[in-house]
Parts: sequence; C-alpha cells; structure tokens
Amino acid sequence: MSTPGEPIEAISQRVDTFVTAQRASAADAGSDAALFADAAADAATGGKRLRGRFCLAGWRAVEEASGTAADAPGPVLSAAAALEVFHAAALVHDDLIDNSDTRRGRPATHRALEARHRSAGWHGDAEAFGRSGAILVGDLLVAWSDDILEEGLAEAPSARAAAARRQYALMRREVTLGQFLDIAEESAFVTEPDERHAERALRVASYKSARYSVQQPLAIGAALAGADDAQAAALAAFGHPLGMAFQLRDDVLGVFGDERATGKPSGDDLREGKRTVLIAYTREALAPTARRIVDELVGDPQLDADQVASLQRTIVDSGALDRVERLIADYAHEADRALSGARLGNAAVGELRDLAHAATVRTT
Repeated sequence: MSTPGEPIEAISQRVDTFVTAQRASAADAGSDAALFADAAADAATGGKRLRGRFCLAGWRAVEEASGTAADAPGPVLSAAAALEVFHAAALVHDDLIDNSDTRRGRPATHRALEARHRSAGWHGDAEAFGRSGAILVGDLLVAWSDDILEEGLAEAPSARAAAARRQYALMRREVTLGQFLDIAEESAFVTEPDERHAERALRVASYKSARYSVQQPLAIGAALAGADDAQAAALAAFGHPLGMAFQLRDDVLGVFGDERATGKPSGDDLREGKRTVLIAYTREALAPTARRIVDELVGDPQLDADQVASLQRTIVDSGALDRVERLIADYAHEADRALSGARLGNAAVGELRDLAHAATVRTT
C-alpha cells in the first residue's frame, strides 16, 4: 500500500518483493542462472523511481477528484513497479548502445558481467560475454516488467485494465522508436540542414523521454483510476511539456553534470556523440570553421578533460546553454498552466507540481 508521503518506498518494496521471488526461482537452474538473475536484480535497484511516482500521481489525481482518498491499491502499485523494471531494462540496453562504463556510480551491467567473466577465469572474450549478457539481462527485465504489470491488472476492473494495458503498450513502442531515432541522429545529422538539427533533437526528446518518462506513466495511472477524456487530456497536456523539460535538463547534466551527483563522468554525452538541442543550438551560433571543430570533437570517446572543458566553454559562450535553460522554463510553465482548472484532486495537483520541480530543477 502507498500513502502520498511514501511512494518511493512503496514502489521499491513492490519491485524488491517481485525480484526476490524471481531470484529464488532462477537459483533452481544453477549458479550461472543465479548470476543472470542477480545482474537483472542489481540493475533494478536504486534510482529516483520518477516514472513510478508519476504513475501513482496520475492515479491519485483522478481518484481524489472523485472524492476518494484511499491508499494506492495493488494494480496501480504494480504498474508503477513495472515501469521501474522496464526502465532498468532500458538503461541496461542504453549503456550498452552508448558503451558507457558506469551507471549510478557503479559498473554498467555489461561491464559488471565482463568483470565476472574475467574473475571466474572463463574461456573466450570477456567483453563479448558482457555485451551478450547485457542484451539478455535487458530482455529479462522487459519480461519481468510485463509479469509485474499483469499480476496487478488481474486485480483491476477489466475496462480499466484494458485501458492501462493499451497505454503501457504505447509507452513501450514509443520509447523503442525514440531510442532508434537517438542513435540514428548521431549519424544522420551530417545529411540534414543545420537549421533542422534542433527540430530533430526535440523529436528524439519527445519519443525517447517526454512521453516515456512522464506523459505515459501519468496516463497509465489515470487509466487505472477510470479517468475520463477531459482528465486524460489535462494530464497529457501537463505530462508532455514537463517530459520535454525533464529531458532537456538531462541533456544539460550530460554535459555539465557533476560525476559525484550523476554517477557518470562529466561530459559523457559529448564523448557518446549525443546530438541534443544543446549541441544544435551551439552549432547554429558558430561560424563554419568552429562548427566543424565541434563536429570533430563530439562523439570522440577519447575526449580528455581539457577537450571536454573547451567544448563546455564553447557551448556557454555560444549562448546555447542559456537558450536551453529558457526552453526548460517555458516547457515547465506550459505544463503548470495545463493543471489550472483541470478536474483533478487538489492535493494531487500539488504533488504533480512538486514532481515537476523535482524533474526540472535537479543535479542528478
């Protein structure tokens, strides 16, 4: 059960209970299977539980509007936990795609499996084992997320369960599309006119993050509370711009974030070649020669600290950072306006505004 003051704990407890059962089941298949399940369990540990919290907030916003102020029931809590396990899967695959070494200050899943291969003295290529294992760990987490969701929906009224299931399926399709658009843009940008780069980066942000991180979790929770069309529309009008602001803040942290807070090296997005709005705005402000230098550096995995610092200065001096900060503020304001006059619970609207602040004014 969940109360408004303890959503993170409630979601984490639901995840932990499920994962513990899965680890026990895998143990029957031997130590290698246990290694596999343990890697998935480690990936699902920790984090801000933001997507699950938005799911609970969407449910509560509709539930309170009907005059009910009960604790979150099993179906919505399971949906929130399913979102978090799916997010763990996305991170495992994302780290593999980006060739990232760390996640939340710990070795990324493929690196942890690679290290386990080496320490065990196994035959073959440890890096290849880590990569292959991480693909499968991500797949296992996707399966687990479906299992948790269905456990919860079995207890929900059939119409609400069907509506939530549709929203969850849409979330999965859209974020997978967004992930591909992201990696495609790292290569396709060279064939696109410079003036289209920001537009294309915003499209990636919409599909990869805004819908997935905020809009769809809200919709799933609202569906389980029986939201009508007007309530669903108000939450969507809040969720999408807030999700855009959330991703743009993530882009800023990917370039300027403190490793001690983010758990990833400063400038990692520059080494990975992320073609974000921040980079698009920087390029717009530069002369062709300076633009070519930026293009040569962004995406170089061997960038040293001095080169990262030089790119950071270029981004600031170009005015791109200020433009992105203004865009974040504009999106956050648009989201806040969408809540005004909406037929949603007053306390829940306050919670949504708190979550909006947490999503856009953050250092991690």
